[in-house]
Amino acid sequence: MSVTPGIVVTGASGRMGRMLARVIMASDKARLVGAVERVKHDWVGQDLGVAMGGAACGVTVTDDPLEAFAKAQAIVDFSAPAATVRFAGIAAQARAVHVIGTTGLSAEDLKAISVAARHAVVVRAGNMSLGVNLMVKLTRMVAEALDEDFDIEVIEAHHNRKVDAPSGTALMLGQAAAEGRGVALDKVSDRGRDGITGARTRGAVGFTAIRGGDIVGEHDVLFAGQGERIVLRHVASDRTLFAKGALKAALWGQDKKPGEYDMMDVLGLT
Repeated sequence: MSVTPGIVVTGASGRMGRMLARVIMASDKARLVGAVERVKHDWVGQDLGVAMGGAACGVTVTDDPLEAFAKAQAIVDFSAPAATVRFAGIAAQARAVHVIGTTGLSAEDLKAISVAARHAVVVRAGNMSLGVNLMVKLTRMVAEALDEDFDIEVIEAHHNRKVDAPSGTALMLGQAAAEGRGVALDKVSDRGRDGITGARTRGAVGFTAIRGGDIVGEHDVLFAGQGERIVLRHVASDRTLFAKGALKAALWGQDKKPGEYDMMDVLGLT
């Protein structure tokens, strides 16, 4: 790669935004060239390094994504669904790689992102870690090998400030399980149990969400049969792994054709 890619981080004040900024600034393969926050946020107009409580880094936080994206080769975006859809259009105009870690996207949001991907590279994943994406592949394989005598439950745990459930990673795992069985997830998903629900539906893919404390991210996929259980598990203890994965995706996408990709593509697991 002849030119070190310039990267913009959106949602710069958030947990992931700050982590992404630190990982990019520490890298010798990329440059942090912009940081975006919402209009009237306290950080707008400040040097990002100072806003994060450290030394000045020469990047001023802005609320104008159009200006910031124009000088970037990649956007790393762990923001909110409405913001991500807006950013997708602007990133496409700038022909910048758009790495999306935002979760909670609706079907309409995904359609809008697909339109943007006609003009630029979009790498979207509910989780950017190598371990989780290996677990997705294993989940598909196990689900394909076992019949409906095995109930499937995706169990996830996150910190008490997470606003969406199931997590994006849980949905990735559920989708993999459904694909392994050759069914559509929206036809077999079981996301809510309260009161007298009756017996579990044969073939359902269930989801259980736990929220508490500062849990970074824990995911189990349980295959429960008569007399035996198989459990696939991933535990994240440091958000840095997500930021490093996102940076890897931003670099990987530099020479790719416009289109939609995921971390399985980035990691060569497809």
